[in-house]
Amino acid sequence: MDMATDATHRSTDDLMGVDKALQIPLYAKRDIVLVRGEGAYLYDNDGNRYLDAMSNYGVAVLGHAHPRFTQALVDQAHRLTTTHQSFGSDARSEFLETVMTIAPEGVRKAFLSNSGTEAIEAALKFARAATGREKVVAARRGYHGRTFGALSATADRKYRDPFMPLPIPAEHIPFNDADALEAAIDDQTAAVILEPLQGEGGIHLADAAFLQRAREVTSARGALLIADEVQSAIRTGVPFVMVDAGVTPDIIATAKAVANGFPIGVTLVTEAISDAMPGGAHGSTFGGNPLACRVGTETLRILADDGLYENARIRGEAIIAGIEALESPKVRAVRGSGMMIGIELKSRATPTLKALQERGVLALMAGNLVIRLLPPVIYGQEQVDELVAALGDVLAS
Repeated sequence: MDMATDATHRSTDDLMGVDKALQIPLYAKRDIVLVRGEGAYLYDNDGNRYLDAMSNYGVAVLGHAHPRFTQALVDQAHRLTTTHQSFGSDARSEFLETVMTIAPEGVRKAFLSNSGTEAIEAALKFARAATGREKVVAARRGYHGRTFGALSATADRKYRDPFMPLPIPAEHIPFNDADALEAAIDDQTAAVILEPLQGEGGIHLADAAFLQRAREVTSARGALLIADEVQSAIRTGVPFVMVDAGVTPDIIATAKAVANGFPIGVTLVTEAISDAMPGGAHGSTFGGNPLACRVGTETLRILADDGLYENARIRGEAIIAGIEALESPKVRAVRGSGMMIGIELKSRATPTLKALQERGVLALMAGNLVIRLLPPVIYGQEQVDELVAALGDVLAS
């Protein structure tokens, strides 16, 4: 019996004990040990099945062990897994061509990295290089990552305060307040960075008028507009939320769902920004590796081939309608787009999150009051009904 198989027979207390003893205590542990996934379901080491309504913070859009994705991963692992971006790569070229099928016109130069926060770091560096300015304007409740540059743009003090002072001067304005946004942009502003659909901040959708004003003012004042679509890309039923709202940014940063959970980050920029970057000014050892690129290509192709953008929209609408039909007095609001949904409660969300886990559903929080649902976009009506039923039981108890 190999070690991976043997580990499934170790007790939960044993395995969680290793985690708690040997990891820096940065995570609130769930006290279950996940060992296998299939489709929209995850299984623990005791054989219990869980409906996945979180897809590991939004990455596993195709669910788990998708046959085409898995085959692509295995095939590329047998061929070549790593090569620097100074060399050509068939897998990288194919991935870049596939990404450009969803990129908006004019934003078709790419930098490849390994994560969302790296994609944001690149965006912020490119904005500084292209404009010669330092300041960033971002929105309250916004979350852009935890590396130092991305953290400068992130609003929440619980993430920021332990690491002050941060390297980038940033001003945070109320989300969807176009007048405040315009007032904050001055001749020192390198970029405005916005999530068109806030994730960590509680699933709040930007008004199209707010995004349009951001586009108009940044263009008029020589600043750049960065779309943080690390979490919102793909799973809402469209490739990019900001573009779907009729606004083309100068830079798009995305990651999470692009390779179905395999680490990858993509920063898309305009030709002008690309031309402003001096050679060697930024790079990544692992970024653009053949393995990540191959599975990224396959993920994007599966999404298109299987009609999963439309499925995300249909199933997301069904989930929201089902939750609203519960008419729970514990729910203040339900909001979201596609498979990115927030249920705002009238009291703290932690007990509901724990009760859902006990009921066999894995979900997330977004702030203290919001249950965040980020299901795989492969859900069928059966999974929608199962999720809504579990929520109904938990909210009624």
